[in-house]
Amino acid sequence: MDSPRDILKRHGIQAKHSWGQNFLSDPRVLSDLAEAALIEPDETVVEIGPGLGHLTRALLDEGGKVVAIERDRDMVKALAEIKDERLTVVEANAAAVAFAKVAGAPDVTVVGNLPYHLTSSILFEILDQHTSVKRAVLTVQKEVADRLAAEPGGREYGLLSVLLDLYYVVEALQTLPARLFHPPPKVDSAVVRLTRRAQPRAQVNSDAQFRKLVKAGFAQRRKTLLNSLKSDKTLATPEALVTALEAAGIDPKRRAETLSSVEFAALERALPKQA
Repeated sequence: MDSPRDILKRHGIQAKHSWGQNFLSDPRVLSDLAEAALIEPDETVVEIGPGLGHLTRALLDEGGKVVAIERDRDMVKALAEIKDERLTVVEANAAAVAFAKVAGAPDVTVVGNLPYHLTSSILFEILDQHTSVKRAVLTVQKEVADRLAAEPGGREYGLLSVLLDLYYVVEALQTLPARLFHPPPKVDSAVVRLTRRAQPRAQVNSDAQFRKLVKAGFAQRRKTLLNSLKSDKTLATPEALVTALEAAGIDPKRRAETLSSVEFAALERALPKQA
């Protein structure tokens, strides 16, 4: 497989810095990423941002079919070099795609080397589609990987830590030094794997209200939980918040970063149901 530099030169194009394009071509790392996806025979994998197709080829080598979602027309042209009937390239924004629909399957695995500025959008999209995304293997900024896999009580623990933990087991698999990419980013990256739980860690009345609750909890993380929650007046009245915290057995003087996803879920269930 040619290097990113050679492919870019052949097509007379350059990596778009504003789009966060950093291409990974190390054969060993690409193989590790593809293997981490645990692709079953004839399974269709949705690849986000295939770029020049290095990871695409590794995924095809694992025996699956690949639907590659790429919004850059220059990259789409480069992907045309891959002559494999198991590959389908979809020109679209992955942050606005129904993954299972494009894959034509009820349950899908999502894989991608994510542009740093789109990481949150893609993760929220996976959360919105958790009933049809059984697994995701993603390359993200190292500090983001640390946050996603963080346990309650630490500085890294936050909104996405809680939201993902409700539905997925999050594993940080390996760190990827910046030098492995072309052009090299300013920070290191890491590979995370999300594996959907057989059942959510806890039930919630509303995914939307759960997300709103956790977001409010971390909005002012230095404040006590009660005071932070009061900042979102659409959640409940201050009196109702106190009642809900008591019902959930949570000390209102705690801070959001000390609560597990199970505790947040208990608090959400205790809140007044919203119309």
